[in-house]
Amino acid sequence: MIEARHLRVLRAVASTGSFSAAARELGCTQPAVSQQMKALEGSVGTPLLIRTGREMRLTQAGEALVRHASGILAGLTAAEEEVAAIAGLRAGRVRLVSFPSGSSTLVPTALAALRGAHPGTRVSLEEAEPPRSVRMLREGDCDVALAFRYEGATGAEEWADLVVRPLLSDRLVGLVPERHRLARAGSVAIGDLAGEPWIAGCPRCRGQLVEVCETAGFTPRIDFATDDYPAVAGLVGAGLGVAVLPQLALESLRPRGVRTVDLEPAVRREIVALTLPDLAQVPAVTATLEKLAAAAAR
Repeated sequence: MIEARHLRVLRAVASTGSFSAAARELGCTQPAVSQQMKALEGSVGTPLLIRTGREMRLTQAGEALVRHASGILAGLTAAEEEVAAIAGLRAGRVRLVSFPSGSSTLVPTALAALRGAHPGTRVSLEEAEPPRSVRMLREGDCDVALAFRYEGATGAEEWADLVVRPLLSDRLVGLVPERHRLARAGSVAIGDLAGEPWIAGCPRCRGQLVEVCETAGFTPRIDFATDDYPAVAGLVGAGLGVAVLPQLALESLRPRGVRTVDLEPAVRREIVALTLPDLAQVPAVTATLEKLAAAAAR
């Protein structure tokens, strides 16, 4: 195996014409130069220098290796500088995947703080709901996944193989039209809405809604289903039904004709940032997780 330090010695010998001059240039002793040249010749299995008295010239193999040495050493230097830049957060890239309500609330604050602290770090954003976002992480299609799971939900996803950074506990709230009979109630039991038409959200949220309602003794009549939270609020505001949405989703909405009510008993979802164990050691990924946690704590 050819070592970079041996190539540096060979290049110095070739440029200076002697072991002693190469030693002075490299700041080492002449015997050290001689020893490293012998090691290099042993690695390649052929002589690289011809010694004739005080003169020293390259063999054909030596000339070929010197010709390649400059490019090899320049490439190594560039690689070292790039890795050092990434490790020092002067460069780097993070691929982030988030669900929509996280994208509109936590992500902007986190990425603005990350850019302010580490302007050389680039972050790309793609939207996906769990479990697809978690699958993307495991398959190498992203570096950090913002995800959620409902507390106490049956068949909760296992994340034992991932690094889990808890961010916040997000409570679900009820949405009713502003002229609804329960619009001015401080809190309602989910069973009080048993006879209402429902507007459901994303597939995972829809499944959680059905599960909670069935625990309360009824099956919700879902008239509309949409992954778009503003659409959910708009349908409720138009008097077409009731809904439940995460509190986090409401932070980015200004719904008209809608009143929010607390649900009893409380239903919550756990918001987390996920990454792979190896990725957790990458400085840019670590910084992204820290900024997401800081955004959630505000």
